[in-house]
Amino acid sequence: MTSRVNTRYGRYDGGPDPLAPPVDLAEALDAIGEDVMAGSSPERAMREFLRRGAMNQQGLDDLARRVAERRRELLQKHNLDGTMQQVRELLDRAVLEERKQLARDLDDDARFAEMRIENLPASTAAAVSELGDYPWRSSQARADYEQIKDLLGREMLDQRFAGMKQALENATDADRAAVNEMLKDLNALLEAHRLGEPTDEQFADFMNKHGDFFPDQPQNIDELLDSLAARAAAAQRMRNSMTQEQRDELDALAQQAFGSPDLMQSLGQLDDNLQALRPGEDWGSGESFEGEQGLGLGDGTGVLQDLADLDQLADQLSQSYDGARMDDVDLDKLARQLGDEAAVDARTLAALEKALRQSGLLKRSSDGQLKLSPKAMRQLGKALLKDVAERLSGRAGQRDQRQAGAAGELSGVTREWAFGDTEPWDVTRTVTNAVLRTVGEGGSAARGVRLNIRDVEVTETEARTQAAVALLADTSFSMAMDGRWVPMKRTALALHHLIRSRFRGDHLQLIGFGRNAQVMDIEELTALDAQYEKGTNLHHALLLANRHFRKHPNAQPVLLIVTDGEPTSHLEPDGETWFDYPPHPLTIAHTIRELDASHRLGAKVSFFRLGDDPGLARFIDQLAHRVDGRVVAPELDDLGAAVVGSYLGSRGPSSRGGYGSSPRDWSGGRSSWV
Repeated sequence: MTSRVNTRYGRYDGGPDPLAPPVDLAEALDAIGEDVMAGSSPERAMREFLRRGAMNQQGLDDLARRVAERRRELLQKHNLDGTMQQVRELLDRAVLEERKQLARDLDDDARFAEMRIENLPASTAAAVSELGDYPWRSSQARADYEQIKDLLGREMLDQRFAGMKQALENATDADRAAVNEMLKDLNALLEAHRLGEPTDEQFADFMNKHGDFFPDQPQNIDELLDSLAARAAAAQRMRNSMTQEQRDELDALAQQAFGSPDLMQSLGQLDDNLQALRPGEDWGSGESFEGEQGLGLGDGTGVLQDLADLDQLADQLSQSYDGARMDDVDLDKLARQLGDEAAVDARTLAALEKALRQSGLLKRSSDGQLKLSPKAMRQLGKALLKDVAERLSGRAGQRDQRQAGAAGELSGVTREWAFGDTEPWDVTRTVTNAVLRTVGEGGSAARGVRLNIRDVEVTETEARTQAAVALLADTSFSMAMDGRWVPMKRTALALHHLIRSRFRGDHLQLIGFGRNAQVMDIEELTALDAQYEKGTNLHHALLLANRHFRKHPNAQPVLLIVTDGEPTSHLEPDGETWFDYPPHPLTIAHTIRELDASHRLGAKVSFFRLGDDPGLARFIDQLAHRVDGRVVAPELDDLGAAVVGSYLGSRGPSSRGGYGSSPRDWSGGRSSWV
């Protein structure tokens, strides 16, 4: 007979969930790349992303805010008068019961006792001390008074040993004797350790004898010290947080704990040993409690420990110290203070940080700085290009016109279509893919099939028309000042990724131009910081572009110019830079002369005008008309789509074939094609 085995399932509690999906770096990389292109270092950009969090993921700032709210809640909810309130209640009950009994007794001693009761000091501690030798007539009053001594003893112990208040409730004399013996042995152990004596064997004997008092089961004396010192320091901070009147009352009452001063003497010796062995604990600070809910000594000490934990978490979550890592965050403390969901958020952020560092997306340069790696640049470019593709495909009536044969002779090889492909479809393979997919999804090909973009295959060609592309990006300070800096960089990166991934035969050169122009690689351009430097040297940029075109005489020249200002500087024959504002006629003449040279080289010219300056619009229109070029005035969000679309339309064999062969309204009616 087969025996039945009962199986119980619960939450996985062995570390990170092994079935959890891997962290998604796409959103992180996009946000980090955005900040890097805006001028942040990759390290700072990564830190900022971790602080902000993701779309469905709390960040460090959210967790830090909750930590601060939790801390504020504890201070505004509680006060430190809880034990004194309990003592007053027990004393009032005892006095009331005694008065009732004395009212029933008619002897002279009862009248004398009434006078003593009526003349008790106003101070609770003094009244408790005054009644220390009082001969109680009411058994209920005597029990209430004895509860005061028991409560004080348990609270004093609970301050140093969490949970002792509950453990010693209804304790016997034997239980109290066991506590006193534990304290005596503990002080002997700590004193020996303080003097540098070997204590391993003494610690083992102590734990064998008194281990029940320490549910966390420390494995060595250092663990025992850490736990005891943290609690004792919190008790001292609680005392520091009290008023002088509260401290005086507490000191006076403490001598009544368990009806014996021995307990306070042992606890005082324990505090001295702990402060000597763990001076780095916070023994000196205090807090300001403002609430109405009174805390006992033990519970108050626990709240002070909670506040210390919250302060540590706030520091860990700030990540503002040298060498900070998400692994520094104490997840157990975070779960204890804010709940399991907060710990899950922090664990995810830590995994994200670790994945970013180990994924190869960030690398250390020769100067020790963290930079985006080529792999990160490719992934970021891919994401930007996907956004460009969605913007292009979302424009009704603006289809990219492909020309059969423009890419060369067919090779007979097909492949899946990808954004940017100009090759003709392989209709047979495409329809076959659609049929197989339809049947595989449970449909019937007899009832017809619908094409999906994943079904499309294009034919490879032996050779493709090459293009020599020059993207001239205005890097003058006005681009950064007016919020055009990052869109310009995103555009360059999207175009760079498209050419490197889909049109590898094309030759792209990125040229930034401010007061002077320079050829840049994509990493250099995306990491370029904005600098306050007057001048827009389009003349120098065109010189560099024409040199690039001449290096590739068999390629179709494509000139793409992104700018938000008229040219205000040019290069003199001796190589010096001339600057003047407003634009000098000599600068305009040099710029036009070099633009004419681009036109003679056969360049297809597209201007992307940013901003609403009427003077700039007239000037750009005149330049475009002179070289039979195009002018686009896109919104910033559409800049990437405009540049990529113009490139795709310009790389065909005809001057007007492909994308951009008819007017496009990239800016709600403000664009023009000249």
